[in-house]
Amino acid sequence: MFIDIDCNQTKKYNQNAYGDYFVSKRYPDEARLIAVLSDGLGSGIKANILSCMTATMLLRFIENQQIPIRQAAEIIMNSLPVCKVRRISYSTFSAIDVNDDGYAKIVEEGNPQFLWIRDNEVMEPPYEMIQSKTFTNRKLKIYKIQLKLGDRLIFCSDGVTQSGLGGGRLKLGLRREGLIILVKDKLAEQPDISSSELSKYIVNQARNIETDRNPKDDISACVLYFREPRESLIFTGPPYHQQKDKEYAEMFANFNGKKAIAGGTTANLISRELNRPITMDTTISIGKLPACSYMEGVDLVTEGILTLTKTLEYLEAGTHDIDNAAGKLVEFLLDSDCINFMVGAKLNQAHYDPALPIEIEIRKNIIKKMACVLQDKYFKKVTVQYM
Repeated sequence: MFIDIDCNQTKKYNQNAYGDYFVSKRYPDEARLIAVLSDGLGSGIKANILSCMTATMLLRFIENQQIPIRQAAEIIMNSLPVCKVRRISYSTFSAIDVNDDGYAKIVEEGNPQFLWIRDNEVMEPPYEMIQSKTFTNRKLKIYKIQLKLGDRLIFCSDGVTQSGLGGGRLKLGLRREGLIILVKDKLAEQPDISSSELSKYIVNQARNIETDRNPKDDISACVLYFREPRESLIFTGPPYHQQKDKEYAEMFANFNGKKAIAGGTTANLISRELNRPITMDTTISIGKLPACSYMEGVDLVTEGILTLTKTLEYLEAGTHDIDNAAGKLVEFLLDSDCINFMVGAKLNQAHYDPALPIEIEIRKNIIKKMACVLQDKYFKKVTVQYM
């Protein structure tokens, strides 16, 4: 079971920093994911620092596994100071520790109660309540739930549930009840909507409710979707041992999922070993990057180092929807959950041509950086196999 997770946010009107902070980390060796959403007191830089500190500390506590998530959250709850003026906590938080089998531990302090959607119905799980030993107005909710394929979890800051508060349409704000209606209607319309699209939809709807669409608070929505993984394989670079070309070509052909080739030498290898002709795309102009090619049984065929370098640049910048080979490779990668790289270890002297741009790096380094970006920024599962 794959956990598709994403968070979308928008700042309070006229602020330069997000007062909410979201952090998530996968642990492939443990088949585990941890995510924390914290809402800092107020808005702007001060709130950003408070929420960042809370979320980061909680993540570090939980990931060490030296203390359980319950104890980690209790330490944070009892330690957070109180604003002397408003007499409320410097930050609130929601955190989840979940494995690929769907067993989840969730803690909440101060944030709106999360939504658990199954078959487009809201589940109401039992929870344990812990009173803070330091502050009488703080209570920690602890949930232990078992998730199934198709389930969704939605966490948000109070900028979502309080959107529209005091306005003409919703004097009491959207509230949890309004969020439930909004989400259920969207899921009925698009049952397979991704976490990225659903979280973006929630944030946009909350902002649209505000007067003049100017948010009175930071708005954040984090969505987790438990579904079958979308597997993909990218083969790039000729293998070190040429006698194994046929073995690797058959491995590529037998892969169950989407497949891409990055590199002319690699494409020729697959074409030769599998007896599949390559067809060049010469119908469109795509700027400085070489055009894509086509091969039976392969979803995408691109040039190698130039395209991979530009793809990495797009991924780092968050640039999407570019009509060239790198843009198509970005779309291919972001459309996947579990991304497998087959990277040939044979050096190509063309990569050291002084006429090529100085920023081009050798293939291994590009793939290594790309894997880190896909894991850390886009929450993908990535494996790299060198050949």
